[in-house]
Order: sequence, then C-alpha cells, then structure tokens
Amino acid sequence: MNLKRRQFLFLSSLSAISAGFFGWTFRQNHQTADITDSTTAIAANPAKKDLLLRFVSVADTGTGAKGQYAVAGAMNAYHKQNPYDLVVLAGDNIYNNGEIEKIGAVFERPYQALLKLGVKFQACLGNHDIRTANGDPQVKYAGFNMKGRYYTFKRNKVQFFALDTNSNADWKNQLTWLEKELSLSKAPWKVVFGHHPIYSSGQYGSNPDFIKTFTPLFQKYGVQLYINGHEHNYERTRAINGTTYLICGAGAGNRPVGRSEWTKYSTSDLSFASYEVYKNRIEVSAIATDNRVFDKGIIQLK
Repeated sequence: MNLKRRQFLFLSSLSAISAGFFGWTFRQNHQTADITDSTTAIAANPAKKDLLLRFVSVADTGTGAKGQYAVAGAMNAYHKQNPYDLVVLAGDNIYNNGEIEKIGAVFERPYQALLKLGVKFQACLGNHDIRTANGDPQVKYAGFNMKGRYYTFKRNKVQFFALDTNSNADWKNQLTWLEKELSLSKAPWKVVFGHHPIYSSGQYGSNPDFIKTFTPLFQKYGVQLYINGHEHNYERTRAINGTTYLICGAGAGNRPVGRSEWTKYSTSDLSFASYEVYKNRIEVSAIATDNRVFDKGIIQLK
C-alpha cells in the first residue's frame, strides 16, 4: 500500500470517528430541546413576497420540564424553515413562584438554540411571576427585554403593547399610559399582549371586567390582536369588534378547553403560535409539538 493511500485511509477513519463523536454529543445535549433530526439540514423556505414581520408567541412556559422542551423543539424546527427573531412571551415565565435563580433551567436552557441565533424574547408578567419580589427581578432580567411592568416597542409596521394584567397592577397609571400610547401610535398594526385572558373558553373563562375595560379601547384605537396565556390551551376567536383574541398558554402544560359562540378554534394540545404580518393581513398559524399546523387564520387590516 503506497503512502498516499495509507494517509487517505487514516484521515477517513479520523473523519468518521469525529463525526460520530460530535453527532453523539449534539444528540446528548439537545435530546429534548430540538425534536428535529440533528443529522438532517432543513433548508429555509424562500422569503415570502411582501412579508413585513414574522414572530411567534407562547406562554405559561417556565417549568423546565418535558412539555416545555417539546414546544421549544417545535419552535426550533419552525425557525429552521421559517426564520423569525421575535418571541412574545406572555407570562408565567418561571414556575412556581417566579424565582429568578431558576432562569437557567426554565428559560436559558430550553430556548438555548433560539437565543444563540439572536432571537429576542419580549416578556410580560404572569400571576406566578409576581410571587417573588412582585416580579421585579424578571423586569430587570436582560433576557426578557422588559422596559418596565408595561411597555411598548415597534417592529417594522407593528407596534406591540405589553401589559401587566395582574390583580396588583398599577391600573390607574397603566390604563392612562395605554390609551395615550394607542392614541399616539401611527403603526397600521397594533398588537397588545398580557398574561390574563379577556375572552376564554378555558378553566377561568372570560373576564367581564377586562371586557369592559379593554375592548372599548381596542375598538377605538384599532387594536387588531390581543395575545395572552394563563389558560393552558390554545384558542383563537373570530374578530370581536375588530380584535382577534388568541390564547397560547399551552407552552409547557395543558388543560381542557371548550368552545364559545365566538371561538374559531380551540384545543388543549401543547403548542405555540406564529404570525406572518403583511401590509393588509396577518396570517396566524398554530403549531403542535409534532410540527403539525393545526389551525390557520387571517386577520385583515381594517
């Protein structure tokens, strides 16, 4: 056997051993965080014409358990085919009592792949989050990108408004702030998110006080979408006076959900929601842990 052939066989053996070792290491480190086949490269879908923004939402995530990793894996798989750089995190970010020392186990590790890719999470506070120091450590945590207990930010033609919907919120100042910000907004698309539901067919049901408080503001200032958690299920309403209400609280655990006369789709499946924003519409998709799109809807710009 000549020297060149021996060198070729030796290098080929090293390559095979190296590939096997690193493939095993990747699977060990990502066995639950990414449910896609780590040996298969998934090509991203071609950019869609006129797409302004793609983002996803999920809530009631912070368990660090199997359900959270299953949903995170589906979010990773979706990102590979449909890249996004924004996640709306609609509360109960750390179970059971909002302890910030758990942040590695319930946020940084489950979403490690997305965070490494620069995906930005924008959070609000849930009822479990305020059990420790009234949620202040989460407000200050850089990874949640919160400018306060309630705040606003813009992405392209979309303005988002994050609310503190907890019972001890500073309601007087918050509602004054919300109406002022909505009135000043020039964005064609307005998306509000908070932890608690306004309309719901789940365990807690609709909130009459919130309906009375928020829906006139949403109608007056043209809010097209309200996103929340708290109910551990998925539910999308028809447009109610111009606003679609979407619950995405099955981000780690689930509970049964019914239907109401205004329900377009509801399920208790573990899932997250995706939104593709165009000039004249938002296309909503609900995605389960098996990567199946089980609900699709369109929100038209009025």
